[in-house]
Amino acid sequence: MNLSKATTGKCLFCGTGLKHTFVDLGMSPPCESYRKPEQLNEMEPFYPLHVYVCEECFLVQLQEYISPENIFSDYAYFSSYSDSWLQHSKNYVDIVTDRFQLNQQSQVVEIASNDGYLLQYFVAKSIPAMGIEPAANVAEVAIKKGIPTVVKFFGEETAKEQVAEGKQADLLLGNNVLAHTPYLNDFVKGMKIILKPQGVITMEFPHLMRLMAENQFDTIYHEHFSYFSFITVEKVFNTHGLTIFDVEELATHGGSLRIYARHPEDSSKPVSEQVLELKSREEAAGFTHLEHYFSFGEQVKETKRKLLDFLSKVKRERKSIVGYGAPGKGNTLLNYCGIRTDFLDYTVDRSPYKQGQFLPGTHIPIFHPDKIKETKPDYVLILPWNLKNEIMTQMAYIRDWGGQFVVPIPEVNIYS
Repeated sequence: MNLSKATTGKCLFCGTGLKHTFVDLGMSPPCESYRKPEQLNEMEPFYPLHVYVCEECFLVQLQEYISPENIFSDYAYFSSYSDSWLQHSKNYVDIVTDRFQLNQQSQVVEIASNDGYLLQYFVAKSIPAMGIEPAANVAEVAIKKGIPTVVKFFGEETAKEQVAEGKQADLLLGNNVLAHTPYLNDFVKGMKIILKPQGVITMEFPHLMRLMAENQFDTIYHEHFSYFSFITVEKVFNTHGLTIFDVEELATHGGSLRIYARHPEDSSKPVSEQVLELKSREEAAGFTHLEHYFSFGEQVKETKRKLLDFLSKVKRERKSIVGYGAPGKGNTLLNYCGIRTDFLDYTVDRSPYKQGQFLPGTHIPIFHPDKIKETKPDYVLILPWNLKNEIMTQMAYIRDWGGQFVVPIPEVNIYS
């Protein structure tokens, strides 16, 4: 039965009472709350990772168990530590500059601009760019790169303040931020306000269709409040007076959508075939029927069983396993599966911010990647599996001692 005992809360978009479970991953600590050595004996907060689906608008969502202020005010994720993400951002800048003829007279605004990982490429083209970023520690890095950054959460109020200061966007973009706000309606209202009459919005976010098809339950964590199908995101934008006129399916984050939106009055950008095709594909797959969403939970449990079977077998053979990466998705996976140092000796990460700390909940230590050369493990479990090709290339030397890579999602795969 997919009904929880009582209606727990209201849909972030349409306000309908939520009573249908999409998947329940138990209790987990906030995924970016890395522990310092002196915190290991302190109490650690765990919150539910119980995901619901709205029976009216089919928005898949987490309740606001933790406020965004607590998650994002001092943030551990710096986008610039992934080479493939930087390349993705640079390619995007080239594409939109050309497609929408951006120049020195244009204004680019990025919401959740992080450490300037993307806006730096507009600045290099002399296109005026500014960021809006709530995490002061991350915004500071962007400001040092010469990227003007407003340290605030984005929504209707921030948008009105910027317009009052004469700032409106020819291009308004947000990568992996739409899913990060529990104030979905306020956020989309703000986008409409700050967009120039002929302006374009682009948003990237993980695609629910891919999450389900590829069993990517570990991309569920407290920072991700919403999990969008195209059908639902179009509904949200239409309600707030924005028209999605194009969509691209991307390989990033295990399969994302990049949507392009405009004001309804702007007839210079007709709705593309891709929009109509993706909508009909989602409808055919069942995204407008509750039953489709109920199949996911069992699939997730089976993945957990298979991973634990593999790890148990390897440990009984007295072999060593370490992790690569300390991403949010890894923390969901490890906490849900109950994997601690009994299975994983340690993990490594390129971000100096994370080295010397411990993973939340599981308290697995995080080292510099060079640690792998020292200990020569039999297996390296790739936690940011969306970057597996980049990581396997970087770490190809583990094959010198017969080491193998393990990728846990969509199910356990071993790469020699």
